[in-house]
Amino acid sequence: MSFDELWGQVRGESTERVLKGSPGAPAPGAPAPGPAVPDGAGGNAPLPTSPPDDRAAPDGAGGEVPLDAAAAAAAREAVLERLAHFRSSAVLVPMDTAGGLWTADFGGIAWICAFSDEAALARFAQARGEEAGEWTYRRVLGSRLLDDVVPTVASPCGVALDAGSPGGAVFPPVQGIVPDRVAVDVDGQGGRRP
Repeated sequence: MSFDELWGQVRGESTERVLKGSPGAPAPGAPAPGPAVPDGAGGNAPLPTSPPDDRAAPDGAGGEVPLDAAAAAAAREAVLERLAHFRSSAVLVPMDTAGGLWTADFGGIAWICAFSDEAALARFAQARGEEAGEWTYRRVLGSRLLDDVVPTVASPCGVALDAGSPGGAVFPPVQGIVPDRVAVDVDGQGGRRP
């Protein structure tokens, strides 16, 4: 499966469906405990009580739309820009009860849940009906999640950014996003899988 096919498949799924589970325990099939982040700033803050964003999240239920070459190139460039921004940004990652990073399992992939700021984390908590509690989190550089943490997970692992918010994104475990040795689209000899 190519990067574009896998990216389209993963993006086509609703973020809400990707991230079912409980912050108190890993989702069924998720690694337990979650991956640890080596050396980083932690946080423990009550979530803001801001109203939910009234924009609708994409439903992801639509079919694939064929793109011409220019549109496909523009879409790929937008994805690469989003990835570059994520890699250079510090994000908030909630902790599970075992002290690991909170993950959710979907489609055989463990997704580390990350948020761009406390407001995005609050929207996620509110969507889950858990906004009254306090969530412990770590601040982690996006590149650290993809390059250092993802490879430590025993199963394929990616990152879901800003679940529950419009404009959320997923960074699946494919070549160009995670190290080749853990990318699901790279064969054992370093070549791309068909």
